[in-house]
Amino acid sequence: MASPLACLLRALPLLALALTPASVRAAGDADVLDDPTVVLVRVVRAEKSAVASDVVLTGDIQAQAQTNVAFRTNGKVAERRVEVGDHVAADQVLAVLEPLVQRANLDNARAALVSAEAQLTQAKVTFERQKQLLAGGYTTRPTYDNAEQQLRTSQAAVDSAKAALGTAEEQLSYTELRAGVPGIVLSRTFEVGQVVQAGQSVMVLAQDGPRDAVFNVYEALTANPPEAKAIQVVLQSDPSVTAVGRVREISPTVDPQSGTVRVKMGLDSTPPAMTLGAVVIGRGRFGGREAVVLPWSALYRFDNRPAVWVYDPAAGTVSVRNVEIDRYGGADIVLKGGVQPGESVVVAGIQFLRPGQRVAVAPSSADAGEGGR
Repeated sequence: MASPLACLLRALPLLALALTPASVRAAGDADVLDDPTVVLVRVVRAEKSAVASDVVLTGDIQAQAQTNVAFRTNGKVAERRVEVGDHVAADQVLAVLEPLVQRANLDNARAALVSAEAQLTQAKVTFERQKQLLAGGYTTRPTYDNAEQQLRTSQAAVDSAKAALGTAEEQLSYTELRAGVPGIVLSRTFEVGQVVQAGQSVMVLAQDGPRDAVFNVYEALTANPPEAKAIQVVLQSDPSVTAVGRVREISPTVDPQSGTVRVKMGLDSTPPAMTLGAVVIGRGRFGGREAVVLPWSALYRFDNRPAVWVYDPAAGTVSVRNVEIDRYGGADIVLKGGVQPGESVVVAGIQFLRPGQRVAVAPSSADAGEGGR
């Protein structure tokens, strides 16, 4: 509550107004004004008007696409070649497994191919001999057919051995971990000497390309998107670095711990200074809504809560009513609830009021101007 001296100074204009003949005539009843128990106040009619919210959010820069990198075969990690924060190329080797088993399988596949090729060579020689003997009538048809069948079998064995060799070579290549896409290593979950399974994620990679400014906002903001469908994103460490972000993705669920919703704003163009993890500030004017707006002077404190004085024209008295504040402006307050449109709210003289106080309403400046004419 304000001090008595401050209250008196604030009341002086109203007291001076109460002593003017014009105000007495405007009030309509001189007897009421002569009553010392009646307080002269000024009121405004509560009306709903469009309100736009300027919201400031804090978030960070993240990649629009992230890749979980995993080995494609089981094994023991023999070498790690990158660290968190390193930029890697698409075909760069990130880590290597011990290739003992894979090399042994590759050697077996190569030996099997050599054996199959030797059998194929022998089968070709036998078939050519039987072909010449059959033409001269020195061998039988069944013997020739058997030689031909052996040739085809040997050829199939060679093709199978080549396929097995290709599989073994591919399995050996799986011992080298490659990203497949260029990007930045965000995290890793393995160490040298650790045994990993095929498909087990061991690294997270932020792909090169578009970036998002990610904010955790209260659910109420998602119901009123920005009027321009975009917000200005400013680098916290250097306000001169700016970008424009547009809503790309809104989480369908609310975080149970913080009660916020994750919103991803896709940046039209990402300045080089806005690196991954950089803290940014988003500023946007969110969509307008209808709300009751009152001057600051109407605000009162009652029962340790915000309140206003509501004037009853029929009874000529005022009552105090608690209100819920949506936000505070530079010269006004926006109410979320407590006052209905059409009600009269006291905006001057509240320091002399008590519940049930009889009041006289001073004319507004517009009314005074009309009365003078």
